[in-house]
Amino acid sequence: MIEVKGRSDLTSRNANPKEWVSNYADVLYQFAFSRINDDELAKDLVQETFLAALEKIETFKAISSEKTWLTAILKYKIIDIYRSRSSHIRRTNTARVDNDQNQFFEQEDGHWNIDARPKEFGIENVAAMENKEFQQVLKLCLEKLPSLWHSVFVMKFIDDELGGDICSALKITSSNYWVIMHRAKLNLRACLQKNWL
Repeated sequence: MIEVKGRSDLTSRNANPKEWVSNYADVLYQFAFSRINDDELAKDLVQETFLAALEKIETFKAISSEKTWLTAILKYKIIDIYRSRSSHIRRTNTARVDNDQNQFFEQEDGHWNIDARPKEFGIENVAAMENKEFQQVLKLCLEKLPSLWHSVFVMKFIDDELGGDICSALKITSSNYWVIMHRAKLNLRACLQKNWL
Protein backbone atom coordinates (compact mmCIF):
# COMPACT_ATOMS: atom_id res chain seq x y z
CA MET A 1 0.00 0.00 0.00
CA ILE A 2 1.16 3.49 -0.82
CA GLU A 3 1.49 5.85 2.10
CA VAL A 4 1.63 9.61 2.12
CA LYS A 5 3.60 11.01 4.99
CA GLY A 6 3.42 14.75 5.20
CA ARG A 7 3.71 17.45 7.77
CA SER A 8 0.45 18.85 9.05
CA ASP A 9 1.65 22.40 8.33
CA LEU A 10 1.64 21.56 4.61
CA THR A 11 -2.10 21.04 4.40
CA SER A 12 -4.12 23.48 2.37
CA ARG A 13 -7.65 24.49 3.14
CA ASN A 14 -8.50 23.28 -0.38
CA ALA A 15 -6.71 19.91 -0.26
CA ASN A 16 -6.83 16.96 2.07
CA PRO A 17 -3.62 14.91 1.67
CA LYS A 18 -4.59 12.53 4.49
CA GLU A 19 -7.32 11.19 2.21
CA TRP A 20 -5.30 10.97 -1.02
CA VAL A 21 -4.18 7.37 -0.69
CA SER A 22 -7.60 5.98 0.15
CA ASN A 23 -9.40 8.18 -2.38
CA TYR A 24 -7.03 8.26 -5.36
CA ALA A 25 -4.22 5.66 -5.18
CA ASP A 26 -6.11 3.00 -7.13
CA VAL A 27 -7.33 5.42 -9.80
CA LEU A 28 -3.89 6.93 -10.26
CA TYR A 29 -2.28 3.49 -10.36
CA GLN A 30 -4.69 2.35 -13.10
CA PHE A 31 -4.01 5.56 -15.03
CA ALA A 32 -0.24 5.05 -14.83
CA PHE A 33 -0.29 1.30 -15.48
CA SER A 34 -2.50 1.64 -18.57
CA ARG A 35 0.07 3.99 -20.07
CA ILE A 36 3.39 2.40 -19.11
CA ASN A 37 2.45 -1.24 -18.45
CA ASP A 38 4.94 -1.68 -15.63
CA ASP A 39 3.54 -2.54 -12.19
CA GLU A 40 6.46 -1.34 -10.07
CA LEU A 41 7.04 1.80 -12.10
CA ALA A 42 3.32 2.64 -11.92
CA LYS A 43 3.41 2.31 -8.11
CA ASP A 44 6.54 4.46 -7.94
CA LEU A 45 4.96 7.13 -10.12
CA VAL A 46 1.88 7.28 -7.90
CA GLN A 47 4.09 7.68 -4.85
CA GLU A 48 6.10 10.40 -6.61
CA THR A 49 2.84 12.11 -7.56
CA PHE A 50 1.74 12.25 -3.93
CA LEU A 51 5.13 13.59 -2.86
CA ALA A 52 5.16 16.24 -5.61
CA ALA A 53 1.62 17.25 -4.66
CA LEU A 54 2.65 17.63 -1.01
CA GLU A 55 5.56 19.84 -2.06
CA LYS A 56 3.24 22.03 -4.13
CA ILE A 57 0.12 21.85 -2.00
CA GLU A 58 -0.03 25.62 -1.59
CA THR A 59 -0.54 25.93 -5.38
CA PHE A 60 -3.76 23.90 -5.26
CA LYS A 61 -6.59 26.43 -5.50
CA ALA A 62 -9.52 24.00 -5.95
CA ILE A 63 -10.20 25.27 -9.47
CA SER A 64 -10.29 21.59 -10.40
CA SER A 65 -10.87 18.59 -8.18
CA GLU A 66 -8.05 17.00 -6.19
CA LYS A 67 -8.32 13.97 -8.45
CA THR A 68 -7.86 16.08 -11.59
CA TRP A 69 -4.94 17.96 -10.03
CA LEU A 70 -3.20 14.74 -8.94
CA THR A 71 -3.83 13.14 -12.33
CA ALA A 72 -2.26 16.14 -14.07
CA ILE A 73 0.85 15.80 -11.90
CA LEU A 74 1.01 12.07 -12.68
CA LYS A 75 0.54 12.75 -16.39
CA TYR A 76 3.63 14.97 -16.44
CA LYS A 77 5.62 12.28 -14.64
CA ILE A 78 4.53 9.73 -17.27
CA ILE A 79 5.55 12.12 -20.05
CA ASP A 80 9.00 12.31 -18.41
CA ILE A 81 9.17 8.50 -18.66
CA TYR A 82 8.11 8.64 -22.32
CA ARG A 83 10.72 11.32 -22.97
CA SER A 84 13.53 9.29 -21.40
CA ARG A 85 12.45 6.22 -23.37
CA SER A 86 12.25 8.18 -26.61
CA SER A 87 15.78 9.55 -26.22
CA HIS A 88 17.02 6.00 -25.71
CA ILE A 89 15.16 4.75 -28.79
CA ARG A 90 16.54 7.55 -30.97
CA ARG A 91 20.05 6.35 -30.13
CA THR A 92 19.33 2.74 -31.16
CA ASN A 93 19.63 1.30 -34.63
CA THR A 94 16.40 1.64 -36.62
CA ALA A 95 17.51 -0.52 -39.60
CA ARG A 96 15.50 -3.49 -38.27
CA VAL A 97 12.38 -1.34 -38.16
CA ASP A 98 12.86 -0.24 -41.77
CA ASN A 99 13.29 -3.86 -42.83
CA ASP A 100 10.12 -4.83 -40.97
CA GLN A 101 8.15 -2.37 -43.11
CA ASN A 102 9.08 -4.32 -46.24
CA GLN A 103 6.66 -7.05 -45.20
CA PHE A 104 3.71 -4.71 -45.87
CA PHE A 105 4.52 -3.12 -49.23
CA GLU A 106 5.93 -4.08 -52.62
CA GLN A 107 9.38 -2.62 -53.22
CA GLU A 108 8.75 -1.66 -56.85
CA ASP A 109 5.45 0.22 -56.68
CA GLY A 110 4.73 0.71 -52.95
CA HIS A 111 1.38 -1.14 -53.10
CA TRP A 112 0.28 -3.59 -50.40
CA ASN A 113 1.76 -7.09 -50.50
CA ILE A 114 -1.08 -9.52 -51.23
CA ASP A 115 -0.76 -11.25 -47.85
CA ALA A 116 -0.45 -7.97 -45.93
CA ARG A 117 -3.59 -6.24 -47.21
CA PRO A 118 -5.93 -4.97 -44.49
CA LYS A 119 -8.73 -7.30 -43.44
CA GLU A 120 -11.82 -6.60 -41.39
CA PHE A 121 -11.40 -7.40 -37.69
CA GLY A 122 -15.05 -8.02 -36.88
CA ILE A 123 -15.01 -5.12 -34.42
CA GLU A 124 -16.42 -2.45 -36.70
CA ASN A 125 -19.00 -1.27 -34.17
CA VAL A 126 -18.35 0.35 -30.79
CA ALA A 127 -19.75 -2.55 -28.74
CA ALA A 128 -17.25 -4.93 -30.32
CA MET A 129 -14.39 -2.64 -29.23
CA GLU A 130 -15.43 -3.22 -25.62
CA ASN A 131 -14.97 -6.98 -26.05
CA LYS A 132 -12.64 -8.10 -23.23
CA GLU A 133 -10.88 -10.69 -25.38
CA PHE A 134 -10.17 -8.08 -28.03
CA GLN A 135 -8.90 -5.66 -25.36
CA GLN A 136 -6.43 -8.31 -24.15
CA VAL A 137 -5.13 -8.90 -27.69
CA LEU A 138 -4.86 -5.15 -28.28
CA LYS A 139 -2.92 -4.74 -25.03
CA LEU A 140 -0.57 -7.55 -26.07
CA CYS A 141 -0.01 -5.88 -29.44
CA LEU A 142 0.63 -2.49 -27.85
CA GLU A 143 3.23 -4.06 -25.56
CA LYS A 144 5.10 -5.35 -28.60
CA LEU A 145 5.59 -1.85 -30.00
CA PRO A 146 8.95 -0.17 -29.42
CA SER A 147 8.81 2.17 -26.42
CA LEU A 148 8.74 5.39 -28.42
CA TRP A 149 6.00 4.13 -30.73
CA HIS A 150 3.99 2.95 -27.73
CA SER A 151 4.40 6.33 -26.04
CA VAL A 152 3.32 8.28 -29.13
CA PHE A 153 0.35 5.98 -29.78
CA VAL A 154 -0.89 6.11 -26.19
CA MET A 155 -0.50 9.88 -25.96
CA LYS A 156 -2.44 10.33 -29.22
CA PHE A 157 -5.22 7.77 -28.91
CA ILE A 158 -5.63 7.21 -25.17
CA ASP A 159 -4.68 10.60 -23.74
CA ASP A 160 -6.07 12.46 -26.80
CA GLU A 161 -3.04 14.76 -27.01
CA LEU A 162 -2.44 16.96 -30.04
CA GLY A 163 0.41 16.03 -32.37
CA GLY A 164 2.30 19.23 -31.67
CA ASP A 165 2.08 18.66 -27.92
CA ILE A 166 3.37 15.10 -28.35
CA CYS A 167 6.30 16.36 -30.43
CA SER A 168 7.15 18.96 -27.78
CA ALA A 169 6.83 16.53 -24.87
CA LEU A 170 8.93 13.80 -26.50
CA LYS A 171 11.29 16.18 -28.34
CA ILE A 172 10.64 14.65 -31.75
CA THR A 173 10.07 16.36 -35.08
CA SER A 174 6.71 16.52 -36.78
CA SER A 175 7.89 14.30 -39.62
CA ASN A 176 9.27 11.78 -37.10
CA TYR A 177 5.89 11.85 -35.33
CA TRP A 178 4.02 10.98 -38.54
CA VAL A 179 6.46 8.20 -39.43
CA ILE A 180 6.11 6.73 -35.93
CA MET A 181 2.30 6.90 -36.11
CA HIS A 182 2.29 5.22 -39.52
CA ARG A 183 4.62 2.45 -38.43
CA ALA A 184 2.82 1.91 -35.13
CA LYS A 185 -0.53 1.58 -36.91
CA LEU A 186 0.90 -0.86 -39.46
CA ASN A 187 2.48 -2.99 -36.77
CA LEU A 188 -0.62 -2.95 -34.59
CA ARG A 189 -2.76 -3.96 -37.54
CA ALA A 190 -0.41 -6.82 -38.43
CA CYS A 191 -0.34 -8.00 -34.81
CA LEU A 192 -4.13 -7.81 -34.51
CA GLN A 193 -4.63 -9.69 -37.76
CA LYS A 194 -2.27 -12.40 -36.56
CA ASN A 195 -3.65 -12.72 -33.03
CA TRP A 196 -7.32 -11.73 -33.31
CA LEU A 197 -8.58 -13.06 -36.64
